Amino acid sequence: MKRVLAWLMAMMMLIPALGLADPVMAGYDAAETGHDWDNNRFFLAMEEKTGLRFVYRQFKDAAEYQRYKTGLKAEGELPAVLFKASLTPGEEQALYDAGVLRDLRPLLPEWAPNLWALLQAHPDWLAAISLPDGAIVSLPLLDPLLSNNLIWINKRWLTMTQQAMPETPEALTEVLRAFKAGDPNRNSKADEIPLTFTGMWDLRFLQHAFGLVTNDYYLTRDEAGQIVCGITGDRSRAFLAWLHDLWAEELLDHSGFTTSDTTRKLSDSATTIPYGVVFGTSPMSLLPAKAAEDYTALLLHPAGEAPVYRSFMGAVVRGTFAVTTACENPGEMLRWADVLYTEEGCFMARAGVLDEDYQRDADGKWRWLYSAEQVASLVSREDTIDAGSPIPGYVPESFNLSFDDVSANRLVAEFAQVASVAREAVPQMSLTPEEEARLAALMPALSAYCETRMTWFVTGDWPLDDAHWEEFCSQIDALGMAEIIQIWQRAADRQKEADHE
Repeated sequence: MKRVLAWLMAMMMLIPALGLADPVMAGYDAAETGHDWDNNRFFLAMEEKTGLRFVYRQFKDAAEYQRYKTGLKAEGELPAVLFKASLTPGEEQALYDAGVLRDLRPLLPEWAPNLWALLQAHPDWLAAISLPDGAIVSLPLLDPLLSNNLIWINKRWLTMTQQAMPETPEALTEVLRAFKAGDPNRNSKADEIPLTFTGMWDLRFLQHAFGLVTNDYYLTRDEAGQIVCGITGDRSRAFLAWLHDLWAEELLDHSGFTTSDTTRKLSDSATTIPYGVVFGTSPMSLLPAKAAEDYTALLLHPAGEAPVYRSFMGAVVRGTFAVTTACENPGEMLRWADVLYTEEGCFMARAGVLDEDYQRDADGKWRWLYSAEQVASLVSREDTIDAGSPIPGYVPESFNLSFDDVSANRLVAEFAQVASVAREAVPQMSLTPEEEARLAALMPALSAYCETRMTWFVTGDWPLDDAHWEEFCSQIDALGMAEIIQIWQRAADRQKEADHE
């Protein structure tokens, strides 16, 4: 009842003032999130905090919002701001060139001091959100612990098989052999699957065992910092040969190339666990909560080398908030958004209303005042806004680490450990619309070829001999890899020039 009365009182205060004079906020927030911007308490809290209110134009269908973004014209009817804007770098550039979006960089020091301080402390973040000419036309989500695809190993099984935590690919091979032969789930059946996965995309996160990190364009940087193809070198060949050996010994899940996470997911807590190593943002993506407690993050590295891991998304998601040239008070819009780059704003967006949705202790710990089911069905839908497409703001590690839940804290701590050695294969950079379009044209055929042939190398359908390896490398070049490298290197050179101006 308290929640309902608070909402009704807030809405009654809004009714007399709503009108065409209020700036329009447009953006994409999928129907699946359950968010209704007109009634979501996050926006009411932000109005109380900043004195700003908006007329909301929430798009719940992705295709409809894409058409809306494409149709924005400087001479047309524009919203004041785009929130949950989901702008690609190419879209940012095109809308900026068309006179739709405003360069916010000159306004940030005065009107968004919290964000500006973060960008000054992290020059790489500043570079990641800047267009080639230095303009900043959208604000980012900044989160050092953005979701990643981690490798989780069953530490209970390690104990059962008297194995130490593996650190090298050779050591993991021995552990997987022990998992297969040692009946670690203690059901007297040979039903253990030492390492399960979904497709080549999962398996490529094991490249770090060979000191290799590549992105979804199959690119990495060489010792000189130049962008190169990461899957045609000696380390990649050794990695694929290792996977083939694991496959031949049935240490890899033989359904891994044909099944999905949905099919493999276990939800019954009484089910005998068959998996030794799994992939996911957390082990709970595949396993019941109780069983997931047995899993810990796995970091591998070549003998004699320091660990490295692929940072899937980095710490920056750009394109989340933009101000159009139709906005009469862009500074005020930035002042509104800058709240989200504070701890208070982080809690408003992600935890809801203090003492109604969550509670904080004197030591800084916080906890939900609802069950997990109620948080998902009520708080996430009605009181917070972070679910769905990314929002602007900063998520300090302390937000996650101060959550008063032992299991969650353990997972976050492990995630932070991996993040400490993770790096982006290629830094985030601005591409022109033409470059984005060219990549979109080249990648489908190249990706299909790479994924298929690497799978064949793993399964043995293609022998990993010199002739087949040379054909693999040659065909990758023929499908446009040189041009893809050229596109990204050109963007990197532009950014380097901008950094030195």
